[in-house]
Amino acid sequence: MKPSVAIIGVGLMGASLAAALRAVDFASCIVGIDENPESLALAVEQGWLDRGVAELGPHEADIVVLATPVGAMPGLLARLQPLLSARAVITDMGSVKGPVAQAAETLGLARFVPGHPIAGAERSGPAAASAALFVKRVVVLTPREGCDLEAVAVVRAMWEAAGAHVLIAEPGVHDRMVAYTSHLPHLLAFACADLLAEEAEDHDLYPFVGAGLRDFLRIAGSDPVMWRDVCQANAALLGPALAAYGERLAAYGRALAAGDFVSLQTQFAKARDFRETLIRETDRGEH
Repeated sequence: MKPSVAIIGVGLMGASLAAALRAVDFASCIVGIDENPESLALAVEQGWLDRGVAELGPHEADIVVLATPVGAMPGLLARLQPLLSARAVITDMGSVKGPVAQAAETLGLARFVPGHPIAGAERSGPAAASAALFVKRVVVLTPREGCDLEAVAVVRAMWEAAGAHVLIAEPGVHDRMVAYTSHLPHLLAFACADLLAEEAEDHDLYPFVGAGLRDFLRIAGSDPVMWRDVCQANAALLGPALAAYGERLAAYGRALAAGDFVSLQTQFAKARDFRETLIRETDRGEH
């Protein structure tokens, strides 16, 4: 029997999951829950949702997916607990796992399976959604000790149906890794765009902008509310990552001041070699 699915938050990620599950006929029914009627209307019009509702209410959904900013998730879990059947499986799509996993443990939600699809786009909202968003992408599940194994299998099957590769990790390991591979790069792009905005107040820099800068700043187009919540939720691990990056920049500054361009070249070559390894290994994982 096909499961019924409820997706709370019909933005880019939630709508894309609905579209992906609809494309493979995974669910008997897909319901979207969002305060934005335009988002719901678009998702229903596209055929991704069977229906949309504005507020939480009693649901018989077999699988409930939280696709909201991470700051809202602990409160949502508390509100969901009395509304769902004991057999319902709950998962999320947040990029920080520690706080939501702790909230679920406090509430005694043994059938909550924390998850993070490592996919996305700089645009937000259901208009940017794609059924192919998760194809050949990694989804990390971080079930804590005591998590219901059947629930883990259900969430794994859902993501595999959407075309993703599923990886199991400890919540703390996940949060440390994404602090470096996702959260830090977003902060750097935001900081660079902020600096350039100040420069643009006094100089016409736009004719000097090339493809490299546009590529670097792409992720600075991401949702500020979502990234505020990410920074708050992962501050303990993101702070040291940002400090380490600051130390690396300071070392570059010292080399510039000393005229030590040989050491800069050495560091650039090391960085280039790692970048090539990174691209090769991640490309291999997509095949």
